[in-house]
Amino acid sequence: MKLPTRSKSYMIPEYSLTGDLLSYITCGLQYRYQNKGTLPPSKPVQRWFGEFIHGVMEEAYLDWKYHEKEFPWDWKTDIRPIEDEIDLRLQVRGLYPHDEDLFFSINQPGSDLKLEDLNEHDHKKLASARAEKAINIWGRHLFPLIDASEILIKGVRPMPNYDKNISRSNYYGINGVVDVLTSTKINRIHEQSTLYNFDNKIVEFIKKNLDETDIEDYEIIIDYKGMKRPPTKVADLQSEDKWENHKQQILTYSWLRSKQEDAKNISAGIILYLNELVPSIEDLTLIKEEIINDLTDVPVNDEFYDDIQLILNWQEDEKMPNLSEEFKIARSIRFIAINDEERRKAVEKFDRVVEDIENSLIKETKGCKIQDAWKAEADKRTCSACDFRTFCKNNSDITKDFKIP
Repeated sequence: MKLPTRSKSYMIPEYSLTGDLLSYITCGLQYRYQNKGTLPPSKPVQRWFGEFIHGVMEEAYLDWKYHEKEFPWDWKTDIRPIEDEIDLRLQVRGLYPHDEDLFFSINQPGSDLKLEDLNEHDHKKLASARAEKAINIWGRHLFPLIDASEILIKGVRPMPNYDKNISRSNYYGINGVVDVLTSTKINRIHEQSTLYNFDNKIVEFIKKNLDETDIEDYEIIIDYKGMKRPPTKVADLQSEDKWENHKQQILTYSWLRSKQEDAKNISAGIILYLNELVPSIEDLTLIKEEIINDLTDVPVNDEFYDDIQLILNWQEDEKMPNLSEEFKIARSIRFIAINDEERRKAVEKFDRVVEDIENSLIKETKGCKIQDAWKAEADKRTCSACDFRTFCKNNSDITKDFKIP
């Protein structure tokens, strides 16, 4: 009796919007080592804070939803326990913050410290300060509008330039996680705000930017970013255009969401840049440069004249200026309009990134050296913080100054 042979396993490659698309755009070679080679960065502070603030906001939303806590929340009793829980989750995955960013000694083996031992100094550490501001400034406005949180959205696309003799698959998958606001809740909160004279800043922002004339039922996608608001233009061709990349990400999220059965018309996206609520010295230095060089979309007008002057007159060795909450809020929130044509272009751009990644993978499997198969075109800031900079042949500005004793 002849036994049938097992057919080849059919695998559809999966790509995420943050873990793959944005990582690859930052630097293809770094993406290869960290994502495909599972070589985590030695100091993953940026990745740590991004996941930390997402986790904190999600847990805070659930806490508000099930316990109906009123704002403002107390940092020590309401917010720090959430930070502690998220910190433990990230430690399990090997992600740790710098000690100056978050007081995390409670979670260390052998520690006999308790929550009561925390003081005002710990509260003022950067990550904790941002977590508190994110919850107390945006939470009170955002949480009542959320219809569904942390939704996993997935979709399938034809593999670009598919070749049955070369390509790994004839399709690839895209996935992402989003929070969704619905018009039902937005309109209800707007009516309540009018009745009780309470201003919901996000509702006001939506009403100001979205033309609802022809829209009866719609959704808005929300995304948090653990970073400052990027400049509207890049300083040079080698710099990563985060402003445009974030827009493309929201547009691709909207395409994925539109493929789900329960989705309504996706009218817009909102990004919250949470670092703007508590900027670091480095953040403020960059903000100052962007104002001077006209690289920001936040109006430099009479409304924020005092804040602009404080920033322009500030020097790095001086105490941080006391900026108004209104100015921080204006820099923190970004509106992205969505239409079918823009969404189509964004998904096609994702196709091109996937094509580049797949081509690099194929080259490597055929015996091409890693540094020849993958592009390394990061900006100087990314290169200077990269663990692979000393042996990356594409990083000439740094490697030429690296001398072996």
